Amino acid sequence: MYTQILIAGFGGQGVLFAGKVLAYKGLTEEKQISWLPSYGPEMRGGTANCSVIVSDTPVGSPIVSVPDILIVMNLPSLDKYESAVTKGGCVFVDSTLIGRKVERTDITAHYIPATKMARELGIPTLANMIMIGKVIKETGVVSMDGLRDALAKTVSAKHQDLIDANLKAIEAGFNYAE
Repeated sequence: MYTQILIAGFGGQGVLFAGKVLAYKGLTEEKQISWLPSYGPEMRGGTANCSVIVSDTPVGSPIVSVPDILIVMNLPSLDKYESAVTKGGCVFVDSTLIGRKVERTDITAHYIPATKMARELGIPTLANMIMIGKVIKETGVVSMDGLRDALAKTVSAKHQDLIDANLKAIEAGFNYAE
């Protein structure tokens, strides 16, 4: 397995944290991983993206230019990265914030109203984790087993009380039926 993932959106949407959770979960499964954050000068509200590679073999470069999996949290990210997805790849779209459909027919698109779901669940800042749950369900890039332990390592010490909320969001995404 050598899976290249690109997560993109606005700063403040938890794009980098979502990538960190996937990367750390890959580590717990004894995979080779790479996590490379990138964000504009204004972190909150500026652009942000995160490249994650989960592999059975050593990762030579952390750069993801042709993602197998694209997770987009806003329209500018879909506009910018849709054409880069590898043929046969998957795109996960937060359909609450993105009104258009994926134009390519050689990739699989999943539409998750993650921002709306997060608001309805009373966890409005965790749309990113809803998206991660759907990615885990559809791609199997990492498993749900032991996810609480991975979250305990990636959620900061001052926010450990949010582990259950993060798990709730991931499970909501995992169980979401399109």
